[in-house]
Amino acid sequence: MPQRHLTNLLQRRPELAGASQAITQAHEVLRKSFRSGGKVLLCGNGGSAADADHWAGELLKGFCKKRPLSKKERGSLRSAIATKLEGALPAIPLTSFPAASTAFGNDVDPNLAYAQLTSALGRRGDVFVGLSTSGNAKNVCAAAEVARAKGMKVIALTGASGGKLKPLADVCICAPSKETYRAQEYHLPIYHCLSLMLEEEFFG
Repeated sequence: MPQRHLTNLLQRRPELAGASQAITQAHEVLRKSFRSGGKVLLCGNGGSAADADHWAGELLKGFCKKRPLSKKERGSLRSAIATKLEGALPAIPLTSFPAASTAFGNDVDPNLAYAQLTSALGRRGDVFVGLSTSGNAKNVCAAAEVARAKGMKVIALTGASGGKLKPLADVCICAPSKETYRAQEYHLPIYHCLSLMLEEEFFG
């Protein structure tokens, strides 16, 4: 069962017990979206931008399980290709559009670059994930507002207070620290746990 991965996380990191309900809720939001054909958009700044890209990578390929393509997914692909491809959960790190982001930031407003990408790429039924250790990143909060307006669910990974991002989120996973580097150290095992839960759900 996917929940065993959360149990294992709490054994390793008992200080995350206070976030366990939010992690379970985040898993459910992501599970429902992926089941209905949705995708996840992720963003953050600095180390959190790296975490957004990292988490997307765990969803877009095999993480800890083999994910062979189904017969239907293989379709008419040659065996040499089809046998090497892996099942994936659609994830788009909004950090990966430097041309669009810098052009919009220069021409319009850098604080709304993620919001513009969310408006362009997000659809009702998708999930927006914003990573901000303070919870107050202006560009992440603005993108979360756009996501909500488009009918997307919002998941936030923040530090202890949740900041301004918390009331914008359907689920806010608050790492038990106000220190930026420590909150980031907690975010990694949290999204690895969610990756394990989702991988077992869809590829177990």
